[in-house]
Amino acid sequence: QAFLSVTSILNVAVFRDHFVLEDLVGEMKKQSPALSFGPLQPDGQIAVQGPFPALRVLREFLLLKAKSLSEEDKKEAKSHQRTRRKLQEPRDATETRNSTWDAHREKQVLVLDTDIYHYMRHFFPSPFQAKGVVISGVTDGDITTVCIEDAGRKAGAAHGLRVKKTIENYSVALQKVLRKERLCFREHSTGEKLRYKQLCEGLKPHYPNILTIPYDTHIDVVGSSADIFKFTEQVR
Repeated sequence: QAFLSVTSILNVAVFRDHFVLEDLVGEMKKQSPALSFGPLQPDGQIAVQGPFPALRVLREFLLLKAKSLSEEDKKEAKSHQRTRRKLQEPRDATETRNSTWDAHREKQVLVLDTDIYHYMRHFFPSPFQAKGVVISGVTDGDITTVCIEDAGRKAGAAHGLRVKKTIENYSVALQKVLRKERLCFREHSTGEKLRYKQLCEGLKPHYPNILTIPYDTHIDVVGSSADIFKFTEQVR
């Protein structure tokens, strides 16, 4: 299996109060002609399938939409906040500064294939261990959303962007060379799962660049075409 396309479920219900969702989906289709869109569900969810670069562009487009709406909401909230401040007691200066900093901490978000995300975390962990940022990943099936957040004043938005770009570059490079093979369990017994796991663990020293990801019904093997072919043949 090559990492050429992915299917993601998007929830655009958050835009319902600001846009006609059908019009928004039409705009998304014009923005990303390389993607295939499923039907818009009543709850605001829609399936999107296509290559990662196009999916990443669509995500950035939606994030910009959300950011513009958030800024409008903030402006409206500030006008109400000014009237409330006179009624509030003065806060400690340090607490106020910290609260202001927390409210303006920069976040960067990118979408990765889940298998490539696991492969990077295992073999190339340094970008995820960068100082000055906090990196978290939320996995939803084949997609993992990575959030990069500034951890302190000295980091700044530029540092978060550099870390994001580094991870993106790793991802693009790995997409070109990695492949995935799935070893499905013929039976779902605990004994068979343990047997497959032991076989994989025994072969790993001979294939140091192979990553195995166990699930309840199968084991995914991620690596170069040559390595996963030999590895899975030996396991079978």
